This record gives sequence, C-alpha cells and structure tokens, in this order.
Amino acid sequence: MNPKRQTELFCDWLENYLNYERIPNREGFTLDTMRYMVNRLENPQNAVKSIHVAGSKGKGSVSMMLSQLLTRSGLRSGLYLSPHILDFTERITRAGTPFPDEVYGNAADRMVPRIESMIPENVPGKREPTWFELVTLFAFMVFDTASMQWTVIETGLGGRLDATNVIIPEATVFTPIELEHTEYLGDTLEKIAAEKAGIMKPGVPVFTSRQHPEVRIILEKRAKELSCPFFSMEDAVASIESSLSVTGQSIEVTYNTLPQGPVFHEPFRARLSMLNRIQGQNAALAVYVFRYLFPDSAHDVLAAGLFSSWLPGRFEVIATDPLVVLDGAHTVDSICQTIKTFDSLVHDTGELVFACAADKRVDVIAGEFGKRFSKITVTRPGDIKKSDIGHTAQAFQRTLKGCTDVELEANPDFYDVLSGAFGRARSTRKPLLVTGSFYLVAEAKKILERDFQDLKN
Repeated sequence: MNPKRQTELFCDWLENYLNYERIPNREGFTLDTMRYMVNRLENPQNAVKSIHVAGSKGKGSVSMMLSQLLTRSGLRSGLYLSPHILDFTERITRAGTPFPDEVYGNAADRMVPRIESMIPENVPGKREPTWFELVTLFAFMVFDTASMQWTVIETGLGGRLDATNVIIPEATVFTPIELEHTEYLGDTLEKIAAEKAGIMKPGVPVFTSRQHPEVRIILEKRAKELSCPFFSMEDAVASIESSLSVTGQSIEVTYNTLPQGPVFHEPFRARLSMLNRIQGQNAALAVYVFRYLFPDSAHDVLAAGLFSSWLPGRFEVIATDPLVVLDGAHTVDSICQTIKTFDSLVHDTGELVFACAADKRVDVIAGEFGKRFSKITVTRPGDIKKSDIGHTAQAFQRTLKGCTDVELEANPDFYDVLSGAFGRARSTRKPLLVTGSFYLVAEAKKILERDFQDLKN
C-alpha cells in the first residue's frame, strides 16, 4: 500500500471539524474565531496581494481567469476555490496546478500543532473552528509557504461572515448574485446582496457583473459608503459577441469609454476553452479588473490567460460523439445558460440526469428544462448533500403534465442512474447532459473514470 500524501493526512485531521457544515443555522456566528486564528499565525493572508471574488454563479470561472492572467503576466499566483470535484488539492493551487505535496505538508506542519494548542479553550466564545475556516486558513498558509506574489480568493458562502473575509484585497469582484442559500443569507435578493457586499473594504475598488437592479443598488450604495471606486459591466461593456463550438468559443468584447478612459481602443478578441455562453461575460469582467490593476498589460498576454483558463465541471465536454456534458450549474440563471449552450450544440433530443440540493428552486428549474429531452432522470447529488428527490420529481411532473414524448424517472441510486445514462449514450449515440450539482458531477466523473473510459473522445 502506498503511503498517504501529506494532503490526505491533513484531510484526515480536518474530518474532526465537520461540524458547522452540517448545522443549517447562522445565529450568533461571527468571524472572531477566524480572526483569532490568523492573528495567532502571524496573518499569513497579508503576506501577498489578493483579489476577492464573490457571487452566486461564475465566481470560480472568474477567479480562474484572473489567476491565469496573473500567471501569464509573470506573477506567482495562488488560487483558492470551492468546492473540489475529485481531489482536495483542487481548492488550493497555483493558478489551477496543484503545488508539490511537500508544500502542502510544510504548510500543515506550520499550522496544525498551533491550532491544536489553542482550541477550543483559547478561542473567543470557546467555539471550535469550522471545517471551511480551517481549509481557508490552510490556503493562506500554503500560499505563504509557496511564496506566492498574488492570490485570487473565492468566497465560500455569502460574504460578510465568510471565512475568507479577513483579507484586505487590491480589488473586490462580484459575479451575478441570485436567490440562493436563503436559510443562511436571507430570503430576498436585497438581503443576499447585502451579505455579499460585506466583503467590501474601505477604498478598495469594486467591480461587478451586470446584476438585477435591486442588487446593483445595494452594491453601489455600500461602495459609496466605503469610498470604493465602483465599476459595473452594465456601464463598461457595450456588447459581447461569441461563436461557440464543442472545442471552444471565440469572443469579441466592445468596451465603452468610461470617465477614466477606454480600457481598449479596439474590440477585445480572445478564444476561450470554457464553453458555456456565460463565460464571455465572465471573461469581460476578468479582463476589465485586470486592466484596471495592470493598465499596461498586453493583449496577447490577456488572450493567452483566458485561453488557458479551464475548470472541471463547468460545461465540461466529456465526449463529442455523442455529446456528453457535465455541468455543476445549480442556480436558476446558471442552469438557463447551460440549457442554452447545450441546445446550441445538439440537433437531437437527448437525455438529462438532474440532481440538486434540497434548497434549490426546483419548480422554476424544471420549467426551464421544459420538454427538451426525451428522457429525464431525477436522482440524488451523491451522499453528502441533502436532497429531496420526491419534491424534485413532482416539479418535473408538473412541467411535463400531459406530455407523452418525455420519459420521466426518479431513482435515488445515483450510481445506477449515471451508469445507465452513460451506457445508453454509448450505445444509442444520443446526447447526454448531467447537471444540477457539483456533487453529482463529482460522482459522474468517478464512474466515467472507472467504467466508461471508452466513452471519452
């Protein structure tokens, strides 16, 4: 048996702190524990410059793009993302590439003994840190150990009380904000936007994607209160044109001339490896942020950074004949974008495998899928995330009422569902979309790797 990697040993230790992640209640939760821990470890988050990214969808993609742009500019860039699909190290990388195992090991050696010596007796309120707080602290330690020059830090959930909100970044970035995680963040867009706006810091420039009007009002108001320069892509971008195929997409972004001058004198053109149509908007935002921070950055460097940006589980094309796509989209708007992109690439009714967490707006989501697929199977998103397969199936039944052309099935055995779907795609050559949850995508990738290598092309 091979010895465990340093990251595996660290993950074993982390299992002791799977506490708050299973308790859906934020009452009384503060950042005091996180602030206490980083202070005791000499504030590793302040050792490097950072960019802070929050939002409901696209924040991982924008974070990856920014990290790749930094890397292509010759800077050592750390990247902190969540969740991971298959391996824990996906969360903490050098612009998407895992660090050598000894870097993770050295960071753990610097962190674990000191944490164990202080908790819970010395922590404010004697509250043990959460799993995510410890992972975030570990990311800061890894980036410090590896002597990164910049980091791109994606929030986990929300913003104001997120464990990442102990950094003072060079820029704060918001991707589209939607109604999500209402049990934690509030039951209206305004409340959720206010929580996410909590990551703004005095005087730090704020950049945002096009938002719902009520969200923009909240973000702009908070930026003004903190004297933060505020830039919205609604004002900055005149148009985004894209041309999509199964091998990538070409984009052309025309930026408006704003008071501080044009970002580009000519339309910006680039090729993206990430396929979903929303990636054009993500790229426009990432390039704008980067050009603000580095005004002299060359077009070819920006284009190369975007082309090298890729993440698993974001409209990931597993096969082109038949088309098999895995996508972790889990909000209404992101699923709409996934459907539009999938529709533009196929000319035949195919199969859908769908699973989502119990808190998702399945009535709305089911309606978006409509009658596009000849077979729809609803299942669970793995063993970790709580789901309500009965409620989800009922939502699809209401959408498909009176329709005899679509076969609907509900099966809680996600292994059986995914294996069957991959087998049918292989034999019938019909397109297949697996979506609704990153946890479902993770299970799908495991099954593909183990049993369906021949399906990949």
